[in-house]
Formats: sequence, structure tokens, C-alpha cells
Amino acid sequence: MGCCQSQNSDSKANRAARWRSTGIVALRDAKLKTFPDEVFELERSVRTLDLTRNKLVEIPMEISKLINMQRLVLAENLIQRLPINLGKLQSLKVMTLDGNRISSLPDECKTSFGQLVRLERLSISENILTSLPETIGSLRNLLLLNVSKNKLKSLPESIGSCFSLEELQANDNIVEDLPASVCNLIHLKSLCLDNNHISQIPPNLLKDCKALQNISLHNNPITMDQFQQMEGFQDFEARRKKKFDKQIDSNVMIGSKGLDEGVDLR
Repeated sequence: MGCCQSQNSDSKANRAARWRSTGIVALRDAKLKTFPDEVFELERSVRTLDLTRNKLVEIPMEISKLINMQRLVLAENLIQRLPINLGKLQSLKVMTLDGNRISSLPDECKTSFGQLVRLERLSISENILTSLPETIGSLRNLLLLNVSKNKLKSLPESIGSCFSLEELQANDNIVEDLPASVCNLIHLKSLCLDNNHISQIPPNLLKDCKALQNISLHNNPITMDQFQQMEGFQDFEARRKKKFDKQIDSNVMIGSKGLDEGVDLR
């Protein structure tokens, strides 16, 4: 028994030493129900934490000790809520929380979600979010936001303050309309809103979002005629075709709807 305990201790010590050396803690498919305590003991050493496909129900408050962490990947767990001190992880650039049971994001004043000011990629699809906090507008470096497959009825007006945003995915929700502020997203290239309840989009969207190359609105009430009559449609169509031509020139494989990308609204 003593020998087995010694080997187990050595194994844990070796694992912790490896984590400290590389800065990468990867425990996918490890059947974890709680975070390993030794992870928090590493504190500033952790750069990436990947606990995908486990059975985690919550994220402990001790997560705030990992102040140098840049990538947090907790997809496909059973997480129901995020700790209110998550905003202290101000080095975080990538956060992936797809496939959990999260119903809301922290919005408290001093420790809000909006304090993750270096965040560049946020993916929280396949959860049960009913709204996004207004503080999300503080994420000025955000390039990708994926909130598909939730229960969102709307997007906050503050989304227009995510000035760096290039890709917004909000497929498979119950969104009825978009805030006018999305027209402020001058770097937006792709807007995906399939399977919602959208009957119209802000009239200046195509005119103001001059980087936009793809809009996907399949299975929404909005009609093709409405879309084509919007100011800026011709310029948008030219950008879309240019992107498609580049894909052909590069021999990139595309799906059967490639020619209709961003245009077929049925």
C-alpha cells in the first residue's frame, strides 16, 4: 500500500511539474467532477486550462488565482453558473464554454464579465442563456462571439461597443430583432442568425458595416425582397462575390449552399 501511495504522489508531483513548466493544464475526458486542487496551487504559471468533456458542475472561486491564464476551455461539462469573480482573469484571451447548462453571465459591478477586457474569442453556444449582460460592450478586443443554440430573445444594445468584433454567431435562438447599434461594428465580416424570429434588420446595416461579407438568415421571417432593397445591398453583394471568387481561386471546398451564402434567406 505504501509503495502505491508513493508512486501516486510521484505521479502527481511529475504532473504538476510538467504543468508548471509548460503552462498548459490539459485534462480532457478525465471524468472529473471537481477541479484538481493542484491546479490552483500553480497560480501564475497556468497559461492554458482545458477541462473539456468532464462532469464539472461548477467553477470554484479559486479560479481567480490563475491571473496569467490566457485560454480557458471548459466545453461539454455540466456547469450551471460562472463565478462572480471571473472578471479578475484579465489576461484571458480565449474562453470556450460550449455545451454546458449556463443560464446567465456575471454582471456584478466590480467583478463583472465586462472586465475581461483582453478577451478576443468567446464561445458559449449550446447553453440556456436567456440574455447577455450589458457589460459585454466593454469587451473592446473581442473578435469572435458565438452564442448559438441558446434561448436568447435579443442582443443587448451594448453589443455595438464591441468595436473589434469580426464574427457574430447567434444561430438557433429566438431573437426577434437586432439592436441598431450593430451598425457600429465596422470590422464585422460575418453575421450568422439562422433559425431565429427576425423579420427585419437595422436599415443601415449594409451601408455602415462596410467589411461585412456574409449574412446568414436562413429560416427567419425576413424576405429576400426586404434584404435586396436595403441601402448598401449592391456593395455588400460585391464583397460577398469577391470572397466567393477567392474561395474558388484557392480551390477551397465549400458546401452546397456556397453560392447562396448570405443571400438565401429561406
